[in-house]
Amino acid sequence: MDTEGRLVGIRGGVPARRHNARTIAALTGNPGCVRRAVLDSAGVDKPKLAERVGFPAGFGQSRFAITRGNAFEARVKADGGVELLRLVAERLGVPVPAGASWTDLGVDGDRSERSRVALTASGDGPALFDHPLLGLDVAGRRVHLEPDLVAARLDGRFHVVEIKSFPVIDGQADPAKVSAAAIQSAVYVLALRELLAAEGGDPDLVSHEVVLVCPRDFANEPVASLLDVRKQLLVLRRQLDRMARIDDLLAEVPAAFTADLTADPATLAAALASVAARYAPECLAACELAYFCRHEARGHTAALGRPVREALGGIADVGDVLALADGVRAPEPEQAEAAALLRAAARLRADALAGNLA
Repeated sequence: MDTEGRLVGIRGGVPARRHNARTIAALTGNPGCVRRAVLDSAGVDKPKLAERVGFPAGFGQSRFAITRGNAFEARVKADGGVELLRLVAERLGVPVPAGASWTDLGVDGDRSERSRVALTASGDGPALFDHPLLGLDVAGRRVHLEPDLVAARLDGRFHVVEIKSFPVIDGQADPAKVSAAAIQSAVYVLALRELLAAEGGDPDLVSHEVVLVCPRDFANEPVASLLDVRKQLLVLRRQLDRMARIDDLLAEVPAAFTADLTADPATLAAALASVAARYAPECLAACELAYFCRHEARGHTAALGRPVREALGGIADVGDVLALADGVRAPEPEQAEAAALLRAAARLRADALAGNLA
């Protein structure tokens, strides 16, 4: 069976979910997780899968937040993006152009081709492109991104414009949300640069400065700020290059593996357990299956975070760690350094509890 047929079989009769910037950012943030790579490549609905196996995702926007976000976005984009154009131009420090065109690429039809033609057409006049369909190679497969963003062409350069509903209060926004927006924006910048390069254009025409538009304070008044995503672009490129091809990953996956949401929960849980995961506490903020994986990792050093796992030199079981620290178990040759550190830490802890430390 070819790769596409295998992925369809894993997903079952459920419609596929497309990749988006958030899923790619999460995947590249943990490139060693085979479980996530396979599920995302197969287009599995991970929130429903997590709920099906009894570990529903602990994050996501409420209906109220989604409604508020949609209302804010509609206001910013109203009247052909007049207000948005002003915000972007002023933040970039260029004159607000007159007569900029507005093109909605999200209508039905061949969006990929329409986006390609619109974004690579000759000319450098001011223009706003809404809902472009972009592509990116992930794990050896071409995935299509349907960003809910605007690509602004001003002063001969493209700028990715992200409209987010989290507020900027007294000039400050939630750092975690800004960081997430920067990573996701870097995905779009990279995809847009690759599109221009593939058509013989100059990828450097896509700026590394992203315009982030959010509501000011607790009102619906928009305010724009600039995000420099050069660091995120470097990380993204490196992680995408490191990622194994899905063909190779599927070779490690049991032939009977399924994530078909029509299967019973016990079957799904057993199937998930048969595919290697790479859980870390950071997954709780990025992956819908994190609670299942955390439960699975109980008693393993992975649940304590990557720094602990790496410092312990691959000792996977917490029981083994405690036995090595107490000296009741002799370490394997490759565990000698970690065992020495554990015994030293155990002595320091014992001295501290006994009050022997100055």
